[in-house]
Amino acid sequence: MKTSDFYYELPEERIAQTPANPRDSARLLVYHRDTKRIEHRIFRDVTDYLKQGDVLVVNRTRVLPARLFAGTENGGKVEILLLKRLELDTWEVLVRPGKKCRPGTRLTVNGELSLEVLSVTESGERHVRFFYEGAFEEILSRVGAMPLPPYIHEKLKDPERYQTVYSRENGSAAAPTAGLHFTPELLDKIRAMGVEIVEVLLHVGLGTFRPVKVDDVEKHVMHSEYYEVSAEAAETINAAKREGRRVICVGTTSVRTLETVARDDGTIQAGSGDTSIFLYPPYRMKCVDALITNFHLPESTLLMLVSCLCSREEILSVYEIAVKEKYRFFSFGDAMLVL
Repeated sequence: MKTSDFYYELPEERIAQTPANPRDSARLLVYHRDTKRIEHRIFRDVTDYLKQGDVLVVNRTRVLPARLFAGTENGGKVEILLLKRLELDTWEVLVRPGKKCRPGTRLTVNGELSLEVLSVTESGERHVRFFYEGAFEEILSRVGAMPLPPYIHEKLKDPERYQTVYSRENGSAAAPTAGLHFTPELLDKIRAMGVEIVEVLLHVGLGTFRPVKVDDVEKHVMHSEYYEVSAEAAETINAAKREGRRVICVGTTSVRTLETVARDDGTIQAGSGDTSIFLYPPYRMKCVDALITNFHLPESTLLMLVSCLCSREEILSVYEIAVKEKYRFFSFGDAMLVL
């Protein structure tokens, strides 16, 4: 299968620059896989498609203010993006321009942080060690900026709009954006319906969003991301699978987490670690029954993942309709429910 098989035309004006206000007022395209029927709704109408006994799986990760602007000893300027914590003070980062940051280079950030480049990976990321006084996360909250995707050109007035309302654990370089549509009130309504909401964790790295640069999809290598599935979460999901109840994921990160730990019978096992799972057709989901997601970039691994729920042809056909119906695309865009 070729990367170009997942290309579609998208006018630039369809790329959302600001989040919907309120969160649950975004549009919702509902795709029924069994009948191929499409409905056009508002996101808060998602309750019309949930039922008692469903398990809704969300990713509790929280986005770090991971973009830093640093100075070199020679007066140069570089931009640093935190990707993954390796040890307490050691991180994998993306640096631009990278040519200024060979091993041994020292950088300073706003007088509160300094760092040294330790090594360069095969794919060009840097491993760096930070030096500081006090709590790293507190300093980061003062000197870091929210790492919005490069296709968003508008300044985000409220950084919390790039966090889900249930985000709790710092560690992501990007938001699990399907969850941005939920409000506390909507979640309360869903719980009152008898839907169980289960949290998992996957710290989102840029590898999820990076373009596929190889022609042959199978040759693409995903960057690893840290995940956790608690024993309690696994027990709730496994009970649902045994009883024939639906497991509905909010976002592709939740899908990747569950499918990482899924057994052939659809049940999962608790655990934590790093996953580099790459889901693309003809893979068929073992655990996940339905998905709430945003509209993804052409030729992206996320579009490939969504295609595993039905087929590439179906998803591209739905996307064509979404473009014609003027849905808003990507991180701050509208949502899609695949049933």
